[in-house]
Amino acid sequence: MAEITLVKGQKIDLKKSNGSSLTNMCLGLNWGMIETKGFFGGVSKESVDLDASCAIFDSGKNLLDVVYFGQKLSKDGAIKHSGDDLSGDADGDDGTDNEILMVDLLKVSPQADQIVFILNSYKGQDFATIPYARIRIFEGDFQKVNNVVAQLDIAKDKKFSGYVSMVMGKLYKRNNEWKFSAIGEPTTDKRLQDTIVTIHNKYL
Repeated sequence: MAEITLVKGQKIDLKKSNGSSLTNMCLGLNWGMIETKGFFGGVSKESVDLDASCAIFDSGKNLLDVVYFGQKLSKDGAIKHSGDDLSGDADGDDGTDNEILMVDLLKVSPQADQIVFILNSYKGQDFATIPYARIRIFEGDFQKVNNVVAQLDIAKDKKFSGYVSMVMGKLYKRNNEWKFSAIGEPTTDKRLQDTIVTIHNKYL
């Protein structure tokens, strides 16, 4: 399928250009360091530690599993985390993803009904101060992007000012096929555990 620029609330079918369903899907997150200009023209850079995670729920809204930097593989072996990036891009957008969640849709537990992707600012840095942060959905793996399906800019919006946690989007089942819904909503939570509770109460 042709690449889509996602907007909040948009839903997409995970299909290849030949009409077949994707079997491997990655959600990649790319962001940059905070840059501050000094009085004499110098620029200081502050590392940004964003964390991409996902929470897996069954059809009864029960939490089955969580994948994050501290648990990089789901219990069913279907979802892998590329590892924790503690700084972000230092010299502008390098076009590559700082953290990736890779999902083998054929291995996902039959119990799983929704997989919700979460973004947390680990050090409590306000999203509004981060120069850029984007997610993209692509076919491929940690080393190679075969085909970008969709992208969503999650930083250039005033609604993210004052927040350090966000629900990026979710995979959900319809008629035994996986689809993706772009959410792009900040939450008032400070920790991943609290964000998962908010997801359970509001986004399932």
